[in-house]
Amino acid sequence: SSSSSSSSSATPYTETLKYQAREKCWRPTVQDVERISWGKPAQKKGTGSRGVPHRLNQEERLLFDQARRNGFLQVAGSGWRAERRDAPLLNSYRSLCDARGQVCIVLHKGNTGVDQLVVDLSPLRMPETFEQLENDLIKFVELVPSYKSSEDEPFTKVKADLETTDVEVTDSGDIEEKSDAWESRPIYQLPAHCISWDIERSEGKALGKNLAKEFNTAEINISKSKKPLHVKPGKSRRHGGYGIG
Repeated sequence: SSSSSSSSSATPYTETLKYQAREKCWRPTVQDVERISWGKPAQKKGTGSRGVPHRLNQEERLLFDQARRNGFLQVAGSGWRAERRDAPLLNSYRSLCDARGQVCIVLHKGNTGVDQLVVDLSPLRMPETFEQLENDLIKFVELVPSYKSSEDEPFTKVKADLETTDVEVTDSGDIEEKSDAWESRPIYQLPAHCISWDIERSEGKALGKNLAKEFNTAEINISKSKKPLHVKPGKSRRHGGYGIG
């Protein structure tokens, strides 16, 4: 960016990224994230919501499992699907990252030859550290970001989600300042804090892999997710399938 000095931009950022995840706070369990991704009720109240779909179809399930192994999710376009008004795959992966207390790294594959790599810091639930980590991350990546939350009044979508979940929020700034919200609310009621880069596919995958290693987000020995007992696939995706907690 224009504010960085020539001396700092000439020096590669060789330190490991320093970050913290909030420990004493509400988080879903990984098991419950898996359960609602199959459309089963969660054991912990608040994991899912009628207004925020998490149930995955077969294709999304493969991408979800792959993301767990690789440490970052790869989706076509923005991950939004025409038949649902929200993106279950993005919701489920962000919830998984929340359960594990890790950043959420997503490579959105465009059809123009340029992809978008997005890092969402919100699952760390440490809003007081986001801006510093954002700056360190930009130095680490050594590319000018196409978007960063600190420069924007972001998350119209999140505000819309909040409205559908009967939570009164005036804007994302209000939530940023209320640390109790970060301690007690489910992730789908909290604003994302994103940094994104426009990047070529091969470079995007390499950077995703590098960041996954840096943030330790890959679950190397994870097996294919197993369907819980007594789950029947829904005949229609138009109704239900939201995964309720």
